[in-house]
Amino acid sequence: MNDINTIYYNDFGIAFQWKRSLGKDFKKVQLVFKDTGMYLTPGELMHFSSKVDDTLDNLCLCYDCQNKETCKAYLLQTPLGQLSFALTYAELEKIKDLITGTIFQLRLDTMLKNQSIDFD
Repeated sequence: MNDINTIYYNDFGIAFQWKRSLGKDFKKVQLVFKDTGMYLTPGELMHFSSKVDDTLDNLCLCYDCQNKETCKAYLLQTPLGQLSFALTYAELEKIKDLITGTIFQLRLDTMLKNQSIDFD
């Protein structure tokens, strides 16, 4: 864990950036969940966030379904056109938290880095 800077995590996954080493793009975010890792730019992360929101906004809930909690009936598109995930509703909520928390922390870090404090 000495090779990463953790940005945000929850019980579903973790978002981090690699510390300086050869061959890594330090502006990209490594998002790891469900045994999958995605290496995304901040713009791709924002795009992924909108894909999660679109999926949650357009859910077709099967009210008479006995397997609502475990049904992997929701297809989440990603910013990588050839990759999508089949997730449960609970997993969609957790990935939304993971992405939203990551974006928030990245913005906060940027804002704090750009602030200068004058103690005089």
